[in-house]
Amino acid sequence: MKLHLLGPSSNLLNSHIKVTGSKSESNRLLLLNALYPGITIKNLSNSDDAAVMQKGIQVKEGKVDIHHAGTAMRFLTAFFASQEGANVTLTGSQRMQERPIKILVDALKNLGADIDYLKNKDYPPLRIKGKSLNASKVSLPADISSQYISALLLIAPSLEHGLELQLVGTVTSVPYIKMTLGLLDQIGIASSFEGNTVSVLPKKQIGEITITVESDWSSASYFYSITALCAVGTKIGLASYRKDSLQGDSILKEIYKDFGVKTEFKKDSVILSKTKIHQKSEVYYNLANAPDLAQTVAVTCFGLGIGCHLTGLHTLKIKETDRLVALKNELTKLGAKVSVSNNSLTLESSNKINSGVAIDTYNDHRMAMAFAPLALKTAIVINDAEVVSKSYPDFWKDLEQLGFKIKDL
Repeated sequence: MKLHLLGPSSNLLNSHIKVTGSKSESNRLLLLNALYPGITIKNLSNSDDAAVMQKGIQVKEGKVDIHHAGTAMRFLTAFFASQEGANVTLTGSQRMQERPIKILVDALKNLGADIDYLKNKDYPPLRIKGKSLNASKVSLPADISSQYISALLLIAPSLEHGLELQLVGTVTSVPYIKMTLGLLDQIGIASSFEGNTVSVLPKKQIGEITITVESDWSSASYFYSITALCAVGTKIGLASYRKDSLQGDSILKEIYKDFGVKTEFKKDSVILSKTKIHQKSEVYYNLANAPDLAQTVAVTCFGLGIGCHLTGLHTLKIKETDRLVALKNELTKLGAKVSVSNNSLTLESSNKINSGVAIDTYNDHRMAMAFAPLALKTAIVINDAEVVSKSYPDFWKDLEQLGFKIKDL
């Protein structure tokens, strides 16, 4: 499916959107719910990734195909490895079979897991025979995807002796680790994170408890971008968000001050307001703790004619696509001058935007959603637009609610 996008007839917007629950929180809670059935989850994400996780976690034997869902691959690897009697083949899309999982598998094997590679060493698909993991200490590099770390922390309370995790080197993606520990705390599981050591105490069972998933801050980023690209006076309300969010991407409210966007919390909603024209010609951000914002921020800067230098992006090379290369390719089509390294992106300031460009999405939901706000500046086409269902199935419907004109091609 290709979509031709045009912005609203007026660039002065006033609307309220209900955003689906956080994919990150939902997937963590689904695993915890499998370990502790007393948990009830409200406002669960309606994303493909959460649906795949929910379905996969119920399997005890046979094949589990998680398609493009990287979080599910990491979390289910740890889950199945720790479940006595499980005997599964865990696989995914061709791209998933190119995304490394060696660090997590090695850590689980050091705890006593029985895991084999079925095709290429260090990559899915995996054959996993679940067993009781008796070791309680393990170490792994600290500068890797936080999903490896969270996968271990989530199964930790179900292990007989809990888990002490030693992180070697400089820790990145700290907010995602803290999100996992925050959710453990909400269900009454004790943990600590001091220096480079994370510890989780064992807990055999918990009582009945209801957890409401906060809406997804990564998804909110696209509305921050829209607000930034709109006229002063624009207001967009988003539900349901908390000021004391566990999500690292809530740093949006600080970043987008540079683009004239003010954030206010009212009851369970956040109100985004374009209060002034941006003053900066260039911005610098280290996004090591919020790498999923890189595409949105880069596109916002391009739309506003601002130069940017984004660092801390080393994990983007192994996402749904190589996001740095994909960003460079598509921004260049639009007339931007972009350079990338293994962990950074630099965009030169420019006021020219090529019209009618078709944006390729590389099986990556964030490519589709990050570029969509540029329809406020020029006509744009999004190829394979249905890819948004991975995290935000209602995205195009919500854009129509804002007044965007969307036509199937």
